[in-house]
Amino acid sequence: MTKRIVTLFATVALLGILGTSSLRADDSSPKGDPSGANTGTISDVPNLVVSPPAELSAADKQDPAKVKAHEEARKVSDEYSAELKAEPLAAKLADAVGHNKISINFVWTLITGFLVMFMQAGFAAVETGLCRAKNANHTIMMNFMVYGIGLFAYWVCGFALQMGGAAGVSSLGGAAPLSGEFALHIAGKTWGLWGTHGFFLTQGGTYDVAVMVLFLFEMVFMDTAATIVPGGCAERWKFAAFAMSSVLIAAITYPLFANWAWGGGWLSQLGSNYGLGAGYADFAGSGVVHAVGGLSALACAIIIGPRIGKYNRDGSSNAIPGHDITMVLIGCFILAFGWFGFNPGSTLGASAGGNLRIATLAVDPMLAVATGFFRAGFYMWVRYGKPDASMGGNGLLAGLVAITAPSGFVNTIGAAIIGLVAGLIVCLSVEYIDRIAHIDDPVGAISVHGTCGLWGVISVGLFADGTGMSSVKGLFYGDPSQLVAQLIVVGTLLGCIFTLSFVFNLLVDYFVGQRVSPESE
Repeated sequence: MTKRIVTLFATVALLGILGTSSLRADDSSPKGDPSGANTGTISDVPNLVVSPPAELSAADKQDPAKVKAHEEARKVSDEYSAELKAEPLAAKLADAVGHNKISINFVWTLITGFLVMFMQAGFAAVETGLCRAKNANHTIMMNFMVYGIGLFAYWVCGFALQMGGAAGVSSLGGAAPLSGEFALHIAGKTWGLWGTHGFFLTQGGTYDVAVMVLFLFEMVFMDTAATIVPGGCAERWKFAAFAMSSVLIAAITYPLFANWAWGGGWLSQLGSNYGLGAGYADFAGSGVVHAVGGLSALACAIIIGPRIGKYNRDGSSNAIPGHDITMVLIGCFILAFGWFGFNPGSTLGASAGGNLRIATLAVDPMLAVATGFFRAGFYMWVRYGKPDASMGGNGLLAGLVAITAPSGFVNTIGAAIIGLVAGLIVCLSVEYIDRIAHIDDPVGAISVHGTCGLWGVISVGLFADGTGMSSVKGLFYGDPSQLVAQLIVVGTLLGCIFTLSFVFNLLVDYFVGQRVSPESE
């Protein structure tokens, strides 16, 4: 069994090595800046044009409008260059301003990444508290180990597949080495599939301070998705199978979908290719993080089967209460606190470029928390005659999950409605999955993250008001095509990501076995 785990880790490492060696020896990608001395310069000062524009292509030279715009841009650049040469002190001052802007964005992104990392403690508390005391050690160890296992696999190849074709991040001073997207060109359209730069954070010039900031932030997002799965499979998942499954989601499943959404992949190109709104819009990951994690949990839970004693012969369900609801609700508060990194941090900066919207990005989740908790608590109180603490906590988390995608695009009224709907959806989903589908999910991970993650994706296509981080507008604000784009994403998550996760975990079940023995359980 141990040999199989070692073999899988070696396979992932080999994937990274092959990815590195597959590039040409004369790799012409931009070189990194490992010291940080050249990151944050005069070029990062807003509205300051220093570099001359790129040369026009032969086709563009035939377009008088493009030629005129090119000449004007070159003229502005020449004027700035002349002024800066005549006033070297002004040039040094502008250089310092640019460096400070990028420094602020670095610090902001790192701190919010630390907050997201702390969410791991919240997940551990929620999932462990909702399990029986006899399984507390096993459950919290899965939550603890997924961090290291996922981080290693993501460093080897996951980050490269996800962000290796992102073509730079201006708010972090460029991160230009991330510019290698493998894409198909069909009928004159470009369809990005996965990145090719960034294996081991050294290949392709990615030994770079801006890339390191981006890696840390994206890694803790990936880890959030990976730690959702143990909750849905708790109390009967073999530890070796958990380790293998975690490697697969960190190295392949999550990075692929994240590339399609955030790394320049085909879902983000639905707008430019087919005029479907702005393409897939998911500001902080209702789909990328939570739906991927929730659907992966669903795939694993189906394969593993229910806990012993969960269902009777007639199909009725038996409640198996968690051992520490106090721990659960403390974990929910930790997660709500960490979410202040999740949404505001996704600006990747706090300086210039509209990044002061971080204030709205903090308030929207707070409102969704309140309405999600209220709606779930009210539903359970009316239906069963008394409040339910665990479902109240799940309602809180449901609101957070649902608002994660639309947080950058909606106003406070939209945020409150999205959380309110999520609080109801999570209750209905838990009841359906448990009593009708007969899928055993000890902590409600599938419903909180999978079902409400999908609702968050759809809600962008309904409530985006066009005043946020981009011009994304939903159905209620005049653009039904954005809703079409979001529905395509829902289909992709259900049809592709769920299927991929199911197949991967079937292979793990075949070679290792997903479930512990009845005696161990």
